[in-house]
Amino acid sequence: MSWTGGSRTRRKRGGIRRALSLVVLFVVVLVAALVALWYLLAGRLPEQVPQPPGADRPSSQPASCPDVQVVAVPGTWESSATDDPYDPTANPASLMLNVTRPLQQQFDPSRADVYTVPYVAQFSNPIALPPDGQESYNDSRGAGTAAATDFLAARHAECPLTSYVLTGFSQGAVIVGDIASSIGNGDGPVAADQVLGVGLIADGRRDPAHGTDIGAPVGGVGAELSMAGLRVPGITMTGARENGFGELDDRTVQICAPSDGICDAPPDAFSPANWLSSATRLTEYYNNPVHATYNSYVVDDSGTTATQWIASWAAEKIENAPTPPHS
Repeated sequence: MSWTGGSRTRRKRGGIRRALSLVVLFVVVLVAALVALWYLLAGRLPEQVPQPPGADRPSSQPASCPDVQVVAVPGTWESSATDDPYDPTANPASLMLNVTRPLQQQFDPSRADVYTVPYVAQFSNPIALPPDGQESYNDSRGAGTAAATDFLAARHAECPLTSYVLTGFSQGAVIVGDIASSIGNGDGPVAADQVLGVGLIADGRRDPAHGTDIGAPVGGVGAELSMAGLRVPGITMTGARENGFGELDDRTVQICAPSDGICDAPPDAFSPANWLSSATRLTEYYNNPVHATYNSYVVDDSGTTATQWIASWAAEKIENAPTPPHS
């Protein structure tokens, strides 16, 4: 072969390599753009905006204000953004109805107003093909937190002497627990001394170091602690709540059924040292049947179920709450 022919061959090969490099670069950029778009469309978890209440309180409040405001937040697929907060019908089997309806029947609205936060309450599968059409966990959780916080802030502005009982289940427990943490640490929409109690069922951020556990002891933690740091499109595992529930720590109760993967997940599941022990529990979480049993899950020797216990606990808080002057 002549030197000229060899040069042509090398140039041809070089051209092919450059073309292939450009194709690879294009594919990499395209994939990166698609992943970025995936994350944007799936939604990022919005930061909670502190809304500390004013320090001054009047000597009385309007006659239309309840003595106690109960705020309940349902779990995933148990609410909708258009649901009636006083007569929720989006999901007739919603677990929180077993708490809110007995309270509505027991107390006059002037004593206890029972408000169920309406929000999207969904949890999209980020890898579903075709997309399942659900809102992402991040977007749903953010919308629920905003809706609950806005209601609390508006109620406090209107009724500065009203006390509060907060309760939630599953995704709703995460939302309520986050708001309670903000309140207890001085950044919430109402003052900590006005919160009578916080009742959480199957909290995905359950931390055994904070609050009081009711029922059988469980050795695990909330799924968001177990998988802390995991970020996939639309799903952010936020880990433990900084400073727990603050001033509300001794007024927060938690119910978690053993082997419920939402609140009793293996600690530090991503740690290599825990891979084997975590893997052996995966069979417990297939479709997580335990998570749907809180209306029958017994928490004491009297046969009281989780929802009955929370309803009774809330009723006792309401009965013992102060009666503020009205004008």
